[in-house]
Amino acid sequence: MVLFLKENDVEELFSMDIAINVLEKSFRHQALGKASNSPRRRIPLGHGMFHFMAAADINLGVLGMKSYSTFKDGKARFYVYLNDSATGDLIAVIEADRMGQIRTGAASGVATRYMARDDSKDVGIIGSGYQAETQHEAICRVREIEIARVYSRTPSRCQDFAKRMASKLDINVIPVDSAEKCVENADIVSVITSSSSPVLKGEWMIDGTHINAAGGNHWLRRELDGNTVTRANVVVTDDVEQARIECAELIHSVERGTLTWHRVRELWEVASGAVLGRTGSRDITLFESQGIALEDIAAGFELYTMAKDLGVGTELNI
Repeated sequence: MVLFLKENDVEELFSMDIAINVLEKSFRHQALGKASNSPRRRIPLGHGMFHFMAAADINLGVLGMKSYSTFKDGKARFYVYLNDSATGDLIAVIEADRMGQIRTGAASGVATRYMARDDSKDVGIIGSGYQAETQHEAICRVREIEIARVYSRTPSRCQDFAKRMASKLDINVIPVDSAEKCVENADIVSVITSSSSPVLKGEWMIDGTHINAAGGNHWLRRELDGNTVTRANVVVTDDVEQARIECAELIHSVERGTLTWHRVRELWEVASGAVLGRTGSRDITLFESQGIALEDIAAGFELYTMAKDLGVGTELNI
């Protein structure tokens, strides 16, 4: 039997705290050589795009893939397929829009846990869309944040985001009218936009800042300018092979000769302690989040396990 989980099932079961812990555990499996990731691939359709990505976590006993389609005039549709790694049998199909939103935030939460200063209290958030919510929530789960500023190009959305997140997280969230004001003196900066040109400049950063850049996963979309990457003492991504294909900021910096791929570390190295997320309080640290399949199957398998235990979801006889 195959368990089918719909979006409302995911909403009922999954939380940010669960997601951060699950992803961190899977990164540690990767450090042991027990988990692996295959980069995203894209097939153009003329009127849209089909995307797919795969991974395996032998420690969890699962392998699988996420696929999704994006169309010019329609909403993206996300599905995760899980297989038993011992038998290859399909065990679950999960509608994965909400799951993906949470796991993307959770990856930044793991990075923030290991790369931001322990005394970080001030956050700047550039972007106020769907993914920005879980980016901010994840940061607040791993650090004692007291104040946040948010900026987006649409003032009404910025104000709505500030009110919503202040209520949800019980901290002061202030809408501001420029990206520079947003990140002024921030301990942690979150950049989560769909911009194709840089919205964050390196000259705005103070020493000791940690940056999560999670909005772009295409070589034509660059949220950070070259100076931001150059100033970073530690540069981490969730998968270097995938970043070589689609992380515009790092690709651009390598092409300019201001960065080498050898300097870019992977999140599993930091989460396992193999590499330090920061070497001192004055380091500027950068996490370039692309969103990888290993995160999806780890999150999906946790959902599957919880759903089986609680009797949630629909059994499919296929």
